[in-house]
Amino acid sequence: MLHRQLFLLCCLVLSTGCSIQPWVQPYERANLADPIMSFSRDPVSSAYLKHVYEARELARGGEGSSGGGCGCN
Repeated sequence: MLHRQLFLLCCLVLSTGCSIQPWVQPYERANLADPIMSFSRDPVSSAYLKHVYEARELARGGEGSSGGGCGCN
C-alpha cells in the first residue's frame, strides 16, 4: 500500500513539471546574456584565452568562429 501511495505521489509531482512557467521572460534574456553573468572571475582574460584557443585550433574546428588561424589580428 505504501509503495502505491509513493508511486502516485511521484507521478503527481512529475506531472506538474510540464505546467511550470519559466521564470525568465523573453524580454529579460538580454540581462542573462550580459558578460557579468559568466562564471569566470576575469571575463577579459577569459575572452582573450578563448580567442587564442580559437586561433590555434581553427584548423580542426575549434569553437566555431571564423577567421585566420595565425592569431595575429
